[in-house]
Amino acid sequence: MTMQMHNPPHPGEVIRGLCLEPLGLSVTAAAEALGVTRKTLSAILNGRAGISPEMALRLSIAFDTSPESWMNQQTQYDLWVAKKKKKRLRVRRLSAA
Repeated sequence: MTMQMHNPPHPGEVIRGLCLEPLGLSVTAAAEALGVTRKTLSAILNGRAGISPEMALRLSIAFDTSPESWMNQQTQYDLWVAKKKKKRLRVRRLSAA
């Protein structure tokens, strides 16, 4: 069983803080290197878009990381956001009769 993070950062924050800033990369330069538009990368960096499997692969190649690590970060963030809305879900438990 994996431990859930409390308030995990959006992967865009991680990209900005651990990848772009230490390398002194602008959003434009990073987008160019990743082969995506500035608009696409900006949406991720600002938390308006998530990391797709293809973007995870691009990031893994560019920053010598694993695509799984990027996908895991996105999943942890998405699950945390969903859990904050749990009380509003109208679901009833199902069980065998």
